[in-house]
Amino acid sequence: MKELRENQQGILALDAGDLLFKKYFNPVPENELKGVAQKAHLMIQSSNLMGYDAMGVGEDDLSLGKEFLVEISKKANFPFLSSNLIDEATGNPLFQPYLLKEIDGLRIGIFSLLSPDSFLGPSDPRKNGLIIRSPIEVAQSMVKELQPKTDLVILLSHLSYPKDIELAQTLSGIHIIIGTHNGMNLFYPPIIKNTIILQTSPKGMYGGKLDLILYNNEPAFYNSATRKDLENRLNILQKQSALSVSSEAEKAQWQKTKEELENTLKKLHGKNELTNTILPLQELIKEHPDIKKLVDAYKAQFSAAGISSSK
Repeated sequence: MKELRENQQGILALDAGDLLFKKYFNPVPENELKGVAQKAHLMIQSSNLMGYDAMGVGEDDLSLGKEFLVEISKKANFPFLSSNLIDEATGNPLFQPYLLKEIDGLRIGIFSLLSPDSFLGPSDPRKNGLIIRSPIEVAQSMVKELQPKTDLVILLSHLSYPKDIELAQTLSGIHIIIGTHNGMNLFYPPIIKNTIILQTSPKGMYGGKLDLILYNNEPAFYNSATRKDLENRLNILQKQSALSVSSEAEKAQWQKTKEELENTLKKLHGKNELTNTILPLQELIKEHPDIKKLVDAYKAQFSAAGISSSK
């Protein structure tokens, strides 16, 4: 889960996919189908309780096929998003292509992309009945569609971290990429051409909390960790100077470095800033009484039958 906080009142809870199932390199065994399906329902119920706003689709979410995913999406209190998944039978998008939200006056557009390279090849049964449109082409059309309607555009990406980087380098207009699929947690997200690139592990094991402080209407941000680092360096420099600066040359160099740090900090003043935190969710979820009841009921039903309840 990835939370986006625009200010102290506004929160979005978003997921970039691969939430419902563990990774299967072969079709789900027949004797596990009931338990696996019930676990997916448990994940949706838990996400409802956590107040999800939207979920992107990953390839592992299709482990029981498109029909199952469509049916279970109806149990969610939030939309499944996929901008480039097309139902082969109808030629229509499998899910809602984007979502518009307004939080405290900030207009936000959210869309989702799944890479065809996420699958195990052309014969991967998870692709049955689906057409996957080019992520780059769809991203371009989504940005064109959303820009006039929004102040901030967010991509729920299931493309992979390298492709997120590539997309940010080649396409402007996406302000935040919330990515998953690679199984990595990125504590210090890069900002490439005004695009913040976030990564958290899938399967609901970790939550990324992105706090945004908006000082102006420009959709450009810097990491608050950068400011703290500059402030620490300036503080250390000032302490060292009183003890070790002696020659005129050393004083001149000290003064130059001090002025450079101070000028850099001044340039950050009034700019929008971000803080990114990644938290393990397992213990936090256990503390939620309603979710704990759901998990205990699932374990009571399926552990006795020898079905693993681990994610």
